[in-house]
Amino acid sequence: MVSLDKQLEELKVRKRDVESKVAAQHVLNETELMEEVKHWLEKVENIEGEVMTIKEKVKNVKFFSCASLSKDVVKKIGEVKDLIDERSTFPERLVFSCSNHGHVMAPQVLEGTTFEKKREEIWARLINNEVTRIGVHGMGGSGKTTVLKQINDRLLESKDKFDNVIWATVSKDSDVLSLQYKLARMLELDLSYDDGEARASKLRTRLEAKKRFVLILDDLWEPLNSLHDIGIPEPTHQNGCKLMLTTRSRDVCRKMSCEPIEMELLSQTEALDLFLEKVGREVSSVPSLKEVVDRIVKECARLPLAIVTIAGSLKGSVDHDEWVVALEELREATKGSASDGIMEKLKFSYDRLSNQLQACLLYCTLFPEDHEIQRDLLIEQLTVEGIIPKMSTRELEIKKGQVMLNNLENVSLLNGIITEGVKYVKMHDLIRDMTLQIVSESPRYLVKAGVGLKSVPTEESIWKVDIAKASLISNNISDILPDTISPNCPTLSTLLMSRNSGLGSISDNFFLHFKALNVLDLSDNPGLKNLPDSISDLVTLGALFLRNCLKLRCVPSLARLKDLKKLDLFSSGIDQVPHGLEMLVKLTYLNFCGCPLKNIPDGILCKLTNLQFLALSHTSEGPTMKGEELADLRKMENFEGVLCDSESFNEYVTSLGEKGPARYLLQLGFSDSYVHYASEESGDKIVYLTSNWQQSSSVTLLLPKDVKMLAIRHVLGTMSSLCELTSDYNAAKLRVCYIEDCSAIRYLFCNSDSGVPLLPSLDILHLDGVKDLWGLIERKIASEASSQLPPAGSFLSLKELRICDCNSIKKLFGIDITSLPNLEQLTLSRCEQLEAIVSMRSDDEEHQAEGEITEHAISTISLPKLRRLVMSTLPKLHHIPVIADSLQEIHIDACPKLERISFLDRESCPPNLLHVDIDQSMWSLLKWDYPNAKDVVWSLMNVAYDVAK
Repeated sequence: MVSLDKQLEELKVRKRDVESKVAAQHVLNETELMEEVKHWLEKVENIEGEVMTIKEKVKNVKFFSCASLSKDVVKKIGEVKDLIDERSTFPERLVFSCSNHGHVMAPQVLEGTTFEKKREEIWARLINNEVTRIGVHGMGGSGKTTVLKQINDRLLESKDKFDNVIWATVSKDSDVLSLQYKLARMLELDLSYDDGEARASKLRTRLEAKKRFVLILDDLWEPLNSLHDIGIPEPTHQNGCKLMLTTRSRDVCRKMSCEPIEMELLSQTEALDLFLEKVGREVSSVPSLKEVVDRIVKECARLPLAIVTIAGSLKGSVDHDEWVVALEELREATKGSASDGIMEKLKFSYDRLSNQLQACLLYCTLFPEDHEIQRDLLIEQLTVEGIIPKMSTRELEIKKGQVMLNNLENVSLLNGIITEGVKYVKMHDLIRDMTLQIVSESPRYLVKAGVGLKSVPTEESIWKVDIAKASLISNNISDILPDTISPNCPTLSTLLMSRNSGLGSISDNFFLHFKALNVLDLSDNPGLKNLPDSISDLVTLGALFLRNCLKLRCVPSLARLKDLKKLDLFSSGIDQVPHGLEMLVKLTYLNFCGCPLKNIPDGILCKLTNLQFLALSHTSEGPTMKGEELADLRKMENFEGVLCDSESFNEYVTSLGEKGPARYLLQLGFSDSYVHYASEESGDKIVYLTSNWQQSSSVTLLLPKDVKMLAIRHVLGTMSSLCELTSDYNAAKLRVCYIEDCSAIRYLFCNSDSGVPLLPSLDILHLDGVKDLWGLIERKIASEASSQLPPAGSFLSLKELRICDCNSIKKLFGIDITSLPNLEQLTLSRCEQLEAIVSMRSDDEEHQAEGEITEHAISTISLPKLRRLVMSTLPKLHHIPVIADSLQEIHIDACPKLERISFLDRESCPPNLLHVDIDQSMWSLLKWDYPNAKDVVWSLMNVAYDVAK
């Protein structure tokens, strides 16, 4: 029973974590709980009741009768453990969006009469009620995908036509299972633990919930035998759904009963226009280049993909000789080609790349067709591979990698994609075919990515002795058993085996002959439970990636891996520090984020003096860091983790000096979810204070000099002020500040130096539920005289100020703030004691005084850029003395003591005012000196009420 109680308590912790994440991810009524999450929560609730029943039975029966219940208890312990393990399989998103009608594709611009005519033909068929299936066919590189991406985005703009648009790229080697998983990803559905019928049923249910949808299957090579077996509802006139596909084969259209539309090639004139658009119009202004440009365009055979790729490789050049040589090389490349020569044309662009960029592009060939490769992770691998050269700092290496990928995008050999704020690159399937052709000519590449392998290849002819790079990504490889051959590949430097969901274990002899292995990637294998001990013998290993291996609890000893530079255990099941970690003195990258790791023994991290990147878990009870240990890591450029207490926090901040990490997330206390405030405005320099950390009144935190975001949630404890602003720690670059549900904080900041501008870069300040707040800044001035002179530049950049549920604050600003020159939005809501925007009285006088602030104690504040003003439920506010000529929108309600609105009651209202919403009960009590102004405001209110109706 003790064991059962312990397991149940852990399950309850997981349940609270799930419920908190669900609450954070829900947006009004626009999201629904994932089916697997809903069932899990129901099972947890049921098992809690069953355990209570067992407890009652144990309590009420005699000692010897208890023995008969032992089997029930043991069984229940197993069920609770299974539910705990099941929680670890959930995706990051626990809800799916009901309001997400599809994803904007933002394709490259292709124009011209031929292309536009074909696009309009497809659109006309699509909105024709009689047509339910459309197949766009044509040769590779003719623009089939581009035209459907434009149709996709047009559908999302015309929401009256269809309810949802779903896009899935099928690709050459796809089977029914991979198509189901691709659809599931687009529909935010988890099919990991389902059989064929269950997968199809779940997909059908989710798609039917999308009502009138358009399903686009891009790059279909073989006809699908049965939509029903996959889980796709049959599109009919009755349900209003449509199926669209692209394919190179008209025969696929016929077998899929699709209305066929052939993608025509561009005209020669359109081809020239597109080429000049991509290469640069300045080329057309060089007379000597006209003829050679025309010939190169002709060689592109009117294929859009060939045109944009070749134009990209020549961009920026106006040298006549270079163009002539390029034309000859292009002709030679396509001479004698039995087909349309598209591969040769694309290889021409590859040949013009530098060796570095060629190596980068060929590395991308190791990923499956149509795979979206996350840029950040790709750069990590390119760095350890040596494709990105060693530079003085990690930050410079990352920038170099970004530049290289940008260069490949600029010449159209890679496509850039942004999904939910994450950047990816992707290869066009023809580009990948071209690079596969290149690597096939060299025995040093083994690429079996996404081809449906169920086991590791055993043929010695595949595992050649001089092979250098091998990719088995995204297959269905199951356990590698002891009788599996141990490939004799003494020169193999890279082995990528991520995304093999059936892989649970690897035999000890598999790695036996990999004597030169540098990069090993086993990420995204959720069933992987153990690694062979032979991992310890891979003494040349430079990088080990084990991301998202949820069931992996530990790794073999790393003590002998003296050359290891990157160890990535992100969101794995690792719950103890790997043995020998302190021996990895060359380690530059260590990622424990998302691991259930509870503790890192003292004295380990401080030995890893070359660490540049360190990420620890901060969303659950994990390891905390001492400031002195972090301070020893002088080369740190990226840090995410929780400091053990405020003294350690201040100690580390003090140690940073002038130059700290390029990116950091410094946290006190653990949170329920990742910091969801981060944005482009806040950058990557974040301080996060949250629950489970209780501040004492004697400690005031120092903020790093370059901090860009401060987030505080659920902090407990009594304190006068939270963070100190001084000449050394003035948070001069702080741009975003969010404070939520914090008790007993009187001030956010204290300032003991009158010469320091207060938060001059702050753009956004949100305060919600800071119940005991008196004001924003506590002024600790040495002399009385100095307090009269406000620091120049205070709050200079503030654009958005929101204060809600702060019941103790009586004024926003003191007399030292007479203008907020950049404030655009001001929201004040549910602040019971708020009496004035700006008051001449000190904070102590404010809170010692009986009664309300008198009118002579109120000052006017200028807000020249204010566009939106919201004031709601402010029972003591009786003046709004602001100057705001740029106002466009005003909402005021439940301010019963407000008798005048000075910025409206004047000879002329703000000239840009468009919308006024004042509740009717207040309107009747307002006093006006200018009747004309009252009439103007009333007319704007009527417009607002008409719109609302």
